[in-house]
Amino acid sequence: MDRPHRDTIFLEDARVLGVEAFPAHQYQLRLQAPRCAANATPGSFVHLECAAGPALRRPLSIRRAEPAAGWIEVLFKVVGSGLRSLAQAQPGQSLSLLGPIGQGFRPDPARPLAVLIGGGVGMPPLEFLAERLSADGGQAWQPMAFFGSEVPFPFKAGHAGTPLHGLDHRIDACHPVLERLGVPSRLASLAAFDGCYQGYVTELAGQWLAAQHRDTRERAALYACGPQPMLQAAAKLARDFSLPAQLCLEEYMACGVGGCAGCAVEVASGAGTAMRRVCVDGPVFEARAVYPALFAAG
Repeated sequence: MDRPHRDTIFLEDARVLGVEAFPAHQYQLRLQAPRCAANATPGSFVHLECAAGPALRRPLSIRRAEPAAGWIEVLFKVVGSGLRSLAQAQPGQSLSLLGPIGQGFRPDPARPLAVLIGGGVGMPPLEFLAERLSADGGQAWQPMAFFGSEVPFPFKAGHAGTPLHGLDHRIDACHPVLERLGVPSRLASLAAFDGCYQGYVTELAGQWLAAQHRDTRERAALYACGPQPMLQAAAKLARDFSLPAQLCLEEYMACGVGGCAGCAVEVASGAGTAMRRVCVDGPVFEARAVYPALFAAG
């Protein structure tokens, strides 16, 4: 049996280097985990111990990895007792970590215009992807990011100095870290944040795509991560604009390494449909495989 994840997942005692709190109970952890940092790819995640004792690990997407320094960053929002304990972690504390886990994004050099759509705590894999693409000097990638949140963003939003073709100039809220990397970005929210598009992030991305010339869209591919309704809307965008698309799924899981099959989802395959484990077969899948009926209807 083909097991592409074998010998690629490492068990480490990760040392907490820092904890940063953001509004709405959002936290970023920087962890010293050299083997994970050296092998992480955008879309991969870790299964992290939250506290000593019987509590289950939590799957957390990798937001950033620095192989030379040996650290990774993860972002999470407190939604239960396990993550509440994790938010109280202190620098120097050791946490058991499994990672990196999963099959990440697979950018296509034939489609260098990478349209990244992230929602809520689904933003980290796209931040990671944007950073890696912008640093790839061997390929002329052109990533651009559209992020949405209904709570304050887990970064201090900036204001872009250059308008994006097809968008109202008043929509200028951006991700400042990505902008410094040369990655254009825009933010969306229903919470009336200053400079944000007032609506869903997929609507914002759709407005931009609709304003582009067909030749531009033929160079584009879509990559998305976020809650299920957002992923379905992103898949519809891909269908409507004839774009290849990859979706990073979020599912509850117990073991995180393919043993329990508790995270299995039904996807389309050449032989019909099949059950695939989000943890090791994903979490990134082709949009057509996740939503075959949507594409058939188009």
